[in-house]
Amino acid sequence: MSTNPKISIIVPVYKAEAYLHRCVDSLLAQTFTDFEVLLIDDGSPDNSGEMCDEYAAKDNRVRVFHKENGGVSSARQYGLDNAQGEYLIHADPDDWVEPTMLEELYEKAIQDNADMVICDYYENRHHGQCYKSQRPNRMDAPTVLWQILFQQLHGSCCNKLVRRVCYSQYGLEFPREVSLWEDLYVNCRLLMQDIHISYLDRAFYHYDLHSNAGSIVRTPSLGNIRSQLYVINWFERHLPDTAYAPAIFNMKAAIKEQAFRAQLPPNLSKTYTQKSTPNTSHTEKVYTSVTV
Repeated sequence: MSTNPKISIIVPVYKAEAYLHRCVDSLLAQTFTDFEVLLIDDGSPDNSGEMCDEYAAKDNRVRVFHKENGGVSSARQYGLDNAQGEYLIHADPDDWVEPTMLEELYEKAIQDNADMVICDYYENRHHGQCYKSQRPNRMDAPTVLWQILFQQLHGSCCNKLVRRVCYSQYGLEFPREVSLWEDLYVNCRLLMQDIHISYLDRAFYHYDLHSNAGSIVRTPSLGNIRSQLYVINWFERHLPDTAYAPAIFNMKAAIKEQAFRAQLPPNLSKTYTQKSTPNTSHTEKVYTSVTV
C-alpha cells in the first residue's frame, strides 16, 4: 500500500460477524489496487473486532481501529479523521460491491476533475435484486441537493466517491449525536457548497435489505427519531428557501408515522443541535423545541 493511497474506504463495524467477510472480501477483490480499507470496530461485542484484525494481518491495505461504542456516525467520523486517500467512499458491513467499483469511479473522478462522483446501486432483498438509477436531472450541487431532499436520489455515502479535502475545506463532520441520517446530513451540507459533480451510469454497490433485518436503519426507535429530528432541525435553520419546505414537511410526516407505528411518543419536543462558538473550537449543545 502506498503512503497516500488514491482511495480510502471507510467501513463502520458493529455486530457484523455474520456478513463482514462478504463485505471486506468484495473490497479486497477490487481491480483497482491503490486503496486502503479502514475497518472501524465501534466497540462490537461479537467477534467482529477479531475478524478485522485477521484481515489486517493478511493484507497491508487494511487498517483497523478499535474504539468505544459511539454509534455509526462517530465511527464514520473516526474513519474520516484517519483516512489518507485522495478520495473516499463508505461501505456498510452488511453490504458488498462489484470488483470494478473503485477503478471505474476513480477513472470518472479524474476524467471530470470531480469533487463527487455519484453512481447507481442495487437493492438486494430476499426475493431478488433491483437496479436503482441515481442520474441527477442536472450536474450541479443545488439540483442534486433538491433531488436528495425530495427523495428522488439516495442520500447515502456508499454510492458517492468524494474528494477527501472537501470535508476539511468546508468544515464537515459526522454529528456524533446522530444514529441515523448522518450520511444524509453530511451529503446535503456538502451539496450546499460549490462542488463539481459527476455521474456514472453504472451500479456497483449492493445495498442488502434482507440479511441484517435488525439493522438500526430499519428498526424504529426513540433514538432514531431524535436523530432524524436533529437533521430536520438543521435543515430548517440552514435551508430557509421555501422550495425546500415541502420536503421538510414530508420528512416530518414520515417520522410521525414511524412513531405511531412503533407506538413511540408522537410529540418529541426536545432534541439538540450543535452550535460552534465564534472564533473558538468549542461546541455547545443548544436545546430547541421541535414538534413533529
